[in-house]
Amino acid sequence: MPTGRPTADQLPKEPLQRLLAVMAWLRNREHGCPWDIEQTFQTIVPYTIEEAYEVADAIERDDMAALKEELGDLLLQVVYHAQMASEAKAFGFDDVAAAIADKMVDRHPHVFGDLDIKTADAQTISWEARKAAERAARQQGVQNGSQPVGALDGIARALPALMRAEKIQKRAARVGFDWASTGPVIDKIEEELGELRTEIEAGTVDQARLTDELGDVLFAVANLARHCKVDPEVALRATNDKFEKRFRHIEQRLAEQGRKPADASLEEMEAFWQEAKTKA
Repeated sequence: MPTGRPTADQLPKEPLQRLLAVMAWLRNREHGCPWDIEQTFQTIVPYTIEEAYEVADAIERDDMAALKEELGDLLLQVVYHAQMASEAKAFGFDDVAAAIADKMVDRHPHVFGDLDIKTADAQTISWEARKAAERAARQQGVQNGSQPVGALDGIARALPALMRAEKIQKRAARVGFDWASTGPVIDKIEEELGELRTEIEAGTVDQARLTDELGDVLFAVANLARHCKVDPEVALRATNDKFEKRFRHIEQRLAEQGRKPADASLEEMEAFWQEAKTKA
């Protein structure tokens, strides 16, 4: 790295090395960016999560130009965290890249070894088995075998709640804690809805109990999605988009009359909603 204030032509030409150098300069205590210098892992992580969702959005819109840009933004987040870790003398970007490359080699013995795996389903089983073994090894290292390895260990608490619910349910199902068909799952949803209804109709609003009962309903619905082999995040995003499209139709139709939704009755808006459904 050159001394003094950097110029663009002093940066490496190779793209990845150039990006790493840019981040190092942004964090440079003498010549860097004041905002970048004061950031921490905790302050940056919301941006990391946001960029991942923006990648998903670009993919759903099939926008390759946007996807290229969003992947760059997500890569910057990885580089940012790695730079801060390097400053703390914990690890660097090369350590991150080496670790994930080694993990992929280890988890694909049918590609980088002589194991015979013919189908994607068989690969999924092998993948999960190796992940479980890795978790067990980590747990053994931390606790020296003093406690058993939990089936739910390693599921990040920071995941979106719906996604985390699905992962929890999948882990529990792998050890046999699951219904064999969708029927009992639907029964469970109806049971939880009944308990929620009872709480609402009791007349005494206990927000904590309502939150608890509604959480049970959402968890049961996520379980049904898993049994139906539907990604609940994907399903809900699609419904969000559908609702948004139909509501915008209501706004447009009312605007043609010089009005806004706040000026219309529910019955009028419902009529335009039904009209939007016929155009879907």
